[in-house]
Formats: sequence, structure tokens, C-alpha cells
Amino acid sequence: MERESAKAGATTVRETPRVGGVYGAGPGRFHPAVVLLGLRLSDPAEIIKRVEEGFSFHTLERFQKVTRIPTDDLAEVVAIKLRTLHRRKKDGRLDPEESDRLLRVSRVFAKTLDLFEGDAEAAKQWFYTPARALGGQRPLDFARTDLGTREVEALIDRLEHGVLT
Repeated sequence: MERESAKAGATTVRETPRVGGVYGAGPGRFHPAVVLLGLRLSDPAEIIKRVEEGFSFHTLERFQKVTRIPTDDLAEVVAIKLRTLHRRKKDGRLDPEESDRLLRVSRVFAKTLDLFEGDAEAAKQWFYTPARALGGQRPLDFARTDLGTREVEALIDRLEHGVLT
């Protein structure tokens, strides 16, 4: 993943996969959510296996670095108490449930990033802005649950297709 400066000084994120894979969804392509975690996986079965083993703590750090979501907020949306988060850092590994929740947040942030054409700062700002279509809550808050994440993804799909919500 490579950062570049846009004309107006905004930060954008461009995916630059290593040889052997292409960015996007589908066979032989890196899944955007997995790329945000710093992983180069294209096979859904391998992604599931990694989740079941528990991601290394480095994946959470990588996601935080790319998204610039503060530790407190990231811990809350992934449902890890700060004390547990410090223990996970020491142990070097998240448990499978935490890994699954991190992947879910990464997936919805990847869609948000795509909506804003790679502008990470605009994506983060939208993620933190209350949305009328979400009952006045922030997409970040909705992303704490699977159902909420699906609602945020549906909202993004509507916005991509020009449907006012």
C-alpha cells in the first residue's frame, strides 16, 4: 500500500499489490479489506483460516496506521477492552472473534475508502460523521455489529449509485 499526496494536499491510498496478485475481489485478487490489514491473501479459504487462527497483533496496528483511527475508537468498534488490547499486544495475537471483528471493520472501511476514491482522510471523516440514514449515528458506531456493518455497506452502495438517503 502506498500513500501519495493529491493536488489539494489530501492523503490518498493506492493499493500496490506484490507480484502474483491483483487488487480487487475474486479469484487471484487481493481482497481490499485484507490489504488494509497488511495481508496479501486472495483465497477466501486462506482468509478464513487466518481469522480462525487469530490475526497477529501487527494486523491491527497496520489497520490503525492506514486508517488513523485512534486506539480507543478502534478498540471499541472491535469490542476489545483497552486492558485486553494491551495484553494482546504483549501476546502478539488477537483471538479469532477479535480477528473476525477487525476484518469486518476493515471490510466496511475499504468500501468507504473506495467510495472516496482512495482519499483516506475523507473516508475517515465520513466514517466519523453522523448519518441521517443511520438514525443520526456515525458509520463507525454502526460497524460494531454485523447488522450495523451491513447497513453501512448498504448506505455506501446507495451513495455510489446516486441514491439520496
